[in-house]
Order: sequence, then C-alpha cells, then structure tokens
Amino acid sequence: MKVTMIYPDYPESFWSFEHALSFIGKKSAHPPLGLLTVAALLPDEWEKKVIDLNVNKLKEQDIKWADYVFISAMVIQRDSVKEIIKWCKSLGVKTVVGGPLFTMEPEEFKDVDHMVLNEAEITLPEFLDDLSKGTPKHIYNNTEKPGLEKTPVPRWDLINMNDYVTMSIQYSRGCPFDCEFCDITSLFGREQRLKTKAKMLDELEAIYERGWRGSVFIVDDNFIGNKGKLKREVLPGIIEWMEIHDYPFIFITEASINLADDEELMDMMRKAGFVNVFVGIETPDEESLKECNKYANINRNLVSSVKKIQNYGMEVSGGFIVGFDSDTTSIFDRQIKFIQESGIVTAMVGLLNAPKGTRLYERLKNENRLLSKQFSGNNTDYSLNFVPKMNRQTLINGYKKIVTTIYDPPRYYERILEFFKEFKPEKKYRHKTSVFHFVYLKAFFKAMFYLGVLEKGRQHYWKMLLKTLAKYPRYLPDAIIFAVYGFHFRRVFDNDNAQLSSAE
Repeated sequence: MKVTMIYPDYPESFWSFEHALSFIGKKSAHPPLGLLTVAALLPDEWEKKVIDLNVNKLKEQDIKWADYVFISAMVIQRDSVKEIIKWCKSLGVKTVVGGPLFTMEPEEFKDVDHMVLNEAEITLPEFLDDLSKGTPKHIYNNTEKPGLEKTPVPRWDLINMNDYVTMSIQYSRGCPFDCEFCDITSLFGREQRLKTKAKMLDELEAIYERGWRGSVFIVDDNFIGNKGKLKREVLPGIIEWMEIHDYPFIFITEASINLADDEELMDMMRKAGFVNVFVGIETPDEESLKECNKYANINRNLVSSVKKIQNYGMEVSGGFIVGFDSDTTSIFDRQIKFIQESGIVTAMVGLLNAPKGTRLYERLKNENRLLSKQFSGNNTDYSLNFVPKMNRQTLINGYKKIVTTIYDPPRYYERILEFFKEFKPEKKYRHKTSVFHFVYLKAFFKAMFYLGVLEKGRQHYWKMLLKTLAKYPRYLPDAIIFAVYGFHFRRVFDNDNAQLSSAE
C-alpha cells in the first residue's frame, strides 16, 4: 500500500510567522505533528511520504503515486483542504481524512471517501481492519478517549527538520477547565490524559537522535493540568535528561494563569528549560471572565501574575478576546492598557467567535444569534460568526484600534523593554536563543536593514536596541527576535485591514 500524507496550507495568520520566517531562512514554524503520529500508527510495510504544503508544493505525481491520500487539518486550513480533495477526486485517488476540522465539520466534506474522526489511536485501527477485509466504511467515529500509552513516537524521518523553526511533542490531551468559547473539552475531554515520564523522555530522545537542537513546543492545551505528576515525575525526568545531554533544547508550552500560584512548579520549569508559555488571559474585565467561565482568571491581579511568571524566566505570550456580551466600549482601551503594563510582547488579540462543538456555539444557536458565515479558524481576522450584543461596527472599529495600537512600533518596542524589566531566565539556556547562532545571523543583519532602515518606525527600533544594550545587554538576541516578530504582526494586521476595507 502506498500513501501520500498531506498537510494543507496554513494561510497567513498571527501564528504562521510567515513574514518572520524569511529572516531566518526557515519554511514553516511547526511540523505536522498529528500527521507524523498517524504515520507511525500505519502498518510498517506501507510506503509513506509526507507532503507539508507549508514547506513543499504538491505535485500531481504525488497524488497519482498513492493508493490513498491521507489529510489531517485544523479549521484554519479549510480552503486548502477543499482544493486538495477536489484534486484527488479529479485524479481518481481515494482520500482518508481526520483531525479537528473533519471531526467538528464532517458534513462539510461529502466528497471524501473515508473519515477517521476523533482520536486516531481508537478509530484508525478500526478503519485499517476493515480495509484489510476490503470493506472500509465511509465514517469511523468513536468518542472513547484513549490513554496516551497507545500513542507512538512520530515518524520524524518523513520530514526534513531543517525546514522548521521548532519541533513539537505532546504530553497530554484534555483540559480541566471548561471555557465557554473553547472546543478543547469537546474534542479531548476535561479529564487530562498524560504520557509517562519514560514516554516523554523517549520522544525527546527521538528528536535528539535525529540531530535536532533548539526549541521544542510541548503542544498541550494546558501543560500544568496535573501539577502533581509534573512535579513528582515528568519535570525531574526532563531536568535530568537535559543535564545529561548538555541542554540541547528550550521548551515552549501553553498553561493556565494559575501557574503563577505555584513557585515550586515555575522554578522546576525554568530549570527544565522552559522559556515561553502561552496563557489565555482573555480580558481584564471580571464580568466577561465570568460570562465565559474563565474562573481561574478571576479574583487575582492578572498583571502581577504575568510578571511573576516572567520573573521565573518564562516569556508570557497572551491570548485576548473582545466581543463578549458583557463588554462595553471601555474594553478596547482597557485591553491596550493591560497589554502595555504587563509587558506581554506577543499579544494575540482576537474577536470572539463560536467554533462548532463549543458551549458558546450552542448558546448562541439557542438565542438565534449564529450567522451563516463559518468560523474561519483565524484568531486575528475581522470575521464574526454571530451577532454580538455590541454594535458590530463599533466592535470591529474598537478591535482594529487595539491591534493597530499595540503593534505600532512605539508601543510595541516599549513593551519589549517592559518585559526585559521582569525577565529572569536560566542562564544556561541563553545561548540556545542567541541571534548570533548561525541560524539567526541572517536574521540579525536582515532586521538591521528592514527594521532599522526601511520601516517607518525605524527610530523606535534603534531606540529600543540602544536601551537594551545599555540596560539589558544579554537580552540583545531576544530584542532582535521580538523586533522580527513585530514586523510579522504588523504585516498580518495591515493585510487584514486591507481585506476589511475592500469588503466594505
């Protein structure tokens, strides 16, 4: 059996880092972890090739070579998926699809041959068994939540690691919280399932043996959902492994804000090599936090919590939302003020949307507020798939004000310096992110030209660099990297603004 496994194109977005990748000569931010894991679940004797459309172009012979084309995708990749399916159908090659997009929207893809939905450790073996008998069904859908001991090490040999900025591994699935707007609990449940320490170290060893050195994204939706096991087993294991291997990686992950309440956990994460954590802040407005069931964020000083995590050597990237029913027009200035004061450099602010499968979707459906427009999956475009309580144009104008303000060079570069005031990283990991590492030399000189000569805010760029050299010289590599990120974010929002204007 020959299979071509295709990861669809990821359009320009906040997290694509498309405009930053050219500075360091990389093609994509993250590898297709789910697809590589599925590849490891397929029979060893099958011939497999992986085509990541974010790295390589799909050719007709890639499809015609295969007996089956496998596709895994997220909602934001919907348009690319439809093109791939249409091409496969025209060439008479059967398709097998799975992943969050198809699990949440199976009715949208009537032309695929086989749907393997929910978690592949359960549904893929059922499909493979029927396929071996010559009786494969159209849909396989089992909501059972498998233990992660069934999850194999991804087939890293099927990609060129040098095409990517960071590698990815998974420690857990599920989240103990139940935010109204989030589809994680509907996809993976609230009871968090974890890999063992031994399995985590095997996964680290696998990418290490293939020569990877640098950043590793632990893709969990809430890495600290089970603090006890983390502190007893997993983090001590990672700390020891990192020391034995001379600290080859730095780690990025996602966590809830209550990380700030556990100094022991933060200290262990710093020692293990964690340098960045994405936190869903959502909003400084407590009524809106209650509305969306974000109770972990209530009754605390959110700015202080963010800075405490930064004190433990972890940059906080933040997620923010406007458009809650409780929001008033004051929320736009309040979001700007919070982001600037917190020193969250990478602040992803988006309009509230209601993905299928969420409690928000069901509530808005019952209130007859859903629109026919599909959720785009892009956290930072100007689309809304429901009727907000606030006047729609007022909401969009206010959102536009936030993103144009926080990524305008003066405000953005101010925020970098605010972050450096609080940032206290583990020194042994500093060289891992150094702009003077050969991978980042190109970024260093290209940034000097594009940001220091061509861009309109160049005087603010040089001011930020000079202040960094004077007050925080060891953070100069980080300053360059943040500056490059800012270039990307401004390009994304400029393009979104242009699309919005043309639509109007």
